[in-house]
Amino acid sequence: MNSAPFLIIETGQPVATMRRHRGFPHWIRVAAGLERDEAIAINVEAGEPLPSTREGFAGTIVTGSGAMVTDRAEWSERSAQWLREAAHAGMPLLGICYGHQLLAHALGGEVGDHPQGREMGTIALELHGPAGDDPLFGGLPARFEAQATHLQTVLRAPDGATVLARSVHDACHAFRWGDRAWGVQFHPEFSATHMRGYVQARKVALQREGHCPKTIAGNIAATPHARRVLRRFVHHARGLHGR
Repeated sequence: MNSAPFLIIETGQPVATMRRHRGFPHWIRVAAGLERDEAIAINVEAGEPLPSTREGFAGTIVTGSGAMVTDRAEWSERSAQWLREAAHAGMPLLGICYGHQLLAHALGGEVGDHPQGREMGTIALELHGPAGDDPLFGGLPARFEAQATHLQTVLRAPDGATVLARSVHDACHAFRWGDRAWGVQFHPEFSATHMRGYVQARKVALQREGHCPKTIAGNIAATPHARRVLRRFVHHARGLHGR
């Protein structure tokens, strides 16, 4: 191993029909360009304990989940406490979807059901001004596409956080807290194949909610700029490690 590994906190599993593609830690590792020995996954949902020390890790990435932060599950609250301490200690953190919401909750923000319900498919993100000099978002187009699937959302970002991106549906698609912790509601690790699989799996729910799964599936496209956010986090965290 050439550098310190990343810790991946596994908070859930993909929808059943997509598990043949393995789990979120694998998707994240591949999308981030990390070798097998450059990431260590801990399945907190299954009860695996988080490390008692943060030493030796370049940073932490928190996966998505089908769980709800508002359920306040024991493993979730325990993970939130760990993330709160890690954030205050200056550990580089990136929360994805559930991880984004969990990090916001851990730092004092508010998470809950989105008033307009589900956001799903390839969606357009709009960056706010402060994203221009952000280590993860700086230099990206002011508008770019990302994959998203969620029912809950960050209703209020933590005090002191900077909201970096929004969609038409969701006012807080990305935030930075301090200079080493980020949450993104979108899935930078999702390929178009992953996204199509999710739309197919949620077909009945989408129809029940008044959406057209066929239209959503037809609009799915690759999202290279969103993936760059994940790779930039890895690069940035490595640059900070050992400082």
